[in-house]
Amino acid sequence: MSHTAHIPSHRKPRRSVSKLAVRAGVAGGVLSTLAMAGTASASPSPEPVAETTLEMPVLELDLSADVATAVTTAAENTRAAAVEGELNVQEEHARTGAAAEAKQAKEDAQQKADAEKKAKEEQARKAEAERANRSSARSSLANASASDDDSFSPGKSSGGNSDEGGSTSSPATGSAAAIVDFARAQVGKAYVSGATGSSAYDCSGLVQAAYRQVGITLDRVSQAQSTAGTSVSLSNLQPGDILYWGAKGSAYHVAIYVGGGKFVGAQNPSTGVVERSLSYDMPTGAVRVL
Repeated sequence: MSHTAHIPSHRKPRRSVSKLAVRAGVAGGVLSTLAMAGTASASPSPEPVAETTLEMPVLELDLSADVATAVTTAAENTRAAAVEGELNVQEEHARTGAAAEAKQAKEDAQQKADAEKKAKEEQARKAEAERANRSSARSSLANASASDDDSFSPGKSSGGNSDEGGSTSSPATGSAAAIVDFARAQVGKAYVSGATGSSAYDCSGLVQAAYRQVGITLDRVSQAQSTAGTSVSLSNLQPGDILYWGAKGSAYHVAIYVGGGKFVGAQNPSTGVVERSLSYDMPTGAVRVL
């Protein structure tokens, strides 16, 4: 075969551009070498050259490890970015939620303060109205008492003693005397709400205890005591009568009339049980149980 004859090649299929370039370089070198060898050995009667199959060297370049590493790194970076984004979102939600809770708490506190202020104002208004009603009721009662008995005149009596405040009464005797004596013996003791003796009383507790001395059982509260027995005029009081303040049946205070225009009652925590004249705090009405 001529030295210029085609030399078949049994190369493997191309795998990549990089491998093709390497193989081309190697093939070029081999062909150059063969050409130079053929020229040097040329003769007039060339001998047949056996057909030779040349296996071109293949340079194996495995890029799979590098690609896998690059993919893994990209995936890790993506996950890290996703985690960071989620944390940022959660942080923003937390800040927003805290601000909303703080605003709501402030609004609730303001509403509570406004409600308390309104309640106090309403309570003060009711207390003022009640004081005004009491004052009006006492004035009306004083005028009514003056006209209850047309034959009555201050300083005069009808078979009895003239009391301060215009009422007339006879000296206490029997059960009335026992009630009066007991009531006066409690003067100076403490006022305690709900107390019925023997070291402290409230107003209805004192009246109940005094009547218990003569075997009479009264209801415990002032409202019921103001409806006991028979109503009597303040101008016709007798020792032992029950005095009340406020409307009959809903009285807020009671005491015992002891004669001489005076009464004994458990007034309040500041004064305790005291003896006072009717002019100190004119009662609304009176009832007689004896």
